[in-house]
Amino acid sequence: MAHDLPLHGKHAFVCGATQGIGYASAKALAAAGATVTVCGRNDQGLVKAVEDLPRPAQQKHWSCLVDFASWKDVHLAAETHLKSAGPVHILVNNTGGPAAGLAIDARVEDFQRAFEMHILCSQTLVQVFAPGMRQAGYGRIINITSTSVVTPIRGLGVSNTIRAAMANWGRTLAVELAPFGITVNTILPGYTRTARLAALFDGRARRGGSTVAEVEADAIRTVPMGRIGQPEEIAAAVVFLAGPSASYITGVNLPVDGGRL
Repeated sequence: MAHDLPLHGKHAFVCGATQGIGYASAKALAAAGATVTVCGRNDQGLVKAVEDLPRPAQQKHWSCLVDFASWKDVHLAAETHLKSAGPVHILVNNTGGPAAGLAIDARVEDFQRAFEMHILCSQTLVQVFAPGMRQAGYGRIINITSTSVVTPIRGLGVSNTIRAAMANWGRTLAVELAPFGITVNTILPGYTRTARLAALFDGRARRGGSTVAEVEADAIRTVPMGRIGQPEEIAAAVVFLAGPSASYITGVNLPVDGGRL
């Protein structure tokens, strides 16, 4: 029965949903009964993502094409989509990480670009969607960041900075929005089998004169579970935090990292 699905009747807006954690989260939310809007900048990827989404409650799914390089473009796209698809109850903020490199070597423009893509675009989406969440008395804002929120990762200077800012932004919103039945939580993925991780391992191997297999083995040695995580394991946490069972959990930074932290 559709009404037995925990997210039946809810609308989820998932950023970065054409691959990796975003794609896995969109599929898991749809399987739990939500109507899902997949958001990203790859139009062909969005078409495929919508086609791949399960429909256990015969729900209609949507796509939203926008580049997170501009918060103004995101604002316009979100407002336009809201008029077509209706109120959003679950927002998954998930944006690709900034390029690798030392913080001391980063240009001011690198920090500005990352701040706009992550903080400003996420802030814009919350401001567009929060009124509908308040009216429904139900809202879930879930930010996907990194374990670097707790322990900075060497060689990811800009990313470490912006990810930490996202987490504290989320905790601030959690206090402000709690009276309206809106929770705000941040998931901190550890090593997860994504294109982003593959690129980072490749870069480390080239800089260190080693192989990707050696870099991966070194990484796995820091994980008590002894393996790399799968996007679906992050998505499972997203679905839990998006559901009614997590109604009293807010302002949390949740590591999903095999015990690494």
